[in-house]
Amino acid sequence: MGNKQLDLAGPGIGSYEEVAQILPDNYASKLTPKETQVAINYVKETIEKGLARELNLIRVTVPLIVDEESGVNDMLDRDGSRTPVEFYISNDRGLNPIHAQVVQAATKWKRVALKQFGFEVGEGLNTDMHAVRKDYFLDHDHSAYVDQWDWEQRISEEHRNLDYLKNVVRKIWKVLKEAETGVQELFPVLKRPASENLPEEIHFIHAEEILDKFPDLPRKQRETKILAEYPAVFIIGIGWVLDDGYPHELRAPDYDDWVTPTQGPDGRTFHGLNGDILVWNPVTKRRHELSSMGIRVNKETLRQQLEITDQTEMLELPYHQAILNDEVPLSIGGGIGQSRTYMHLLQKAHIGEVSVTVWPEKFKEICREKNIHVLE
Repeated sequence: MGNKQLDLAGPGIGSYEEVAQILPDNYASKLTPKETQVAINYVKETIEKGLARELNLIRVTVPLIVDEESGVNDMLDRDGSRTPVEFYISNDRGLNPIHAQVVQAATKWKRVALKQFGFEVGEGLNTDMHAVRKDYFLDHDHSAYVDQWDWEQRISEEHRNLDYLKNVVRKIWKVLKEAETGVQELFPVLKRPASENLPEEIHFIHAEEILDKFPDLPRKQRETKILAEYPAVFIIGIGWVLDDGYPHELRAPDYDDWVTPTQGPDGRTFHGLNGDILVWNPVTKRRHELSSMGIRVNKETLRQQLEITDQTEMLELPYHQAILNDEVPLSIGGGIGQSRTYMHLLQKAHIGEVSVTVWPEKFKEICREKNIHVLE
């Protein structure tokens, strides 16, 4: 059971000995570095157009840095293990300073932006979000540099249900499938057996149902097992404590709603209006997360989740006050990993093949031995 506790947060495999074991041998990229860049641009444009069409989104500017006092930076989880890069702007000889933070995600900022830009119900925004997450373990699909399509759509109270969430997931899945089909037509070398492509439909399953199937396994192993049955899943209810006493994974208490009761297929009471899209990666032969998303907290569920996590002091922050006072709209939103998506659709073994960032020399040596050439 100790493994379950360790598996709740802190993404990444854990050691470079383990990474060396899971990276494929005799690897050869199907695209040259130049072709890879062409393919990335195609996938990026296809997905951005698809999201705009399916979810009624427009592209907006997004911050790289925010004021620490605003409370809008994303803390990612609730155990304090991943903290933002911070710096002090002395400004005006120290008379009007700013305590700035580099964003870890734009999750909360987007909800405020819906009001700032005047979006109506059913309309939304998409951003080309870039962030730094310095506390990641850097492995084949985790980088300190994060790029996401961070999107948000304004909804009404009647949309705060599981059916609406699933409908949005299906629309996103349609866009991802279109990008996969299109890039394989552009580069026929990427065509592979149908069984290795993204399936036509994504399978919905609650975290509690996965636990029922594999009660003794920690989260990542449970996800790997369920992906052997369904190569693409949307796991619902991430953050609520499950029957074994652990949440499927930690979630921050102030953006996704993971406490609202829902009814499972067998009539059981589950919780949560959020989830993750995971797929099976035929190249790495591992679980591969593409997106995290959910219906956002309202003022009732914000209070409840902050009470559960013993963080009610956050209610005094400007962002949280805006929710309590109905000053920001209800919304649904999420982040789709750009480099994660490119990695999967372009059949790469390492996220560093599609994204330029920093890697330790030890890891680069392992990659060279495996014929994996990361960008520098």
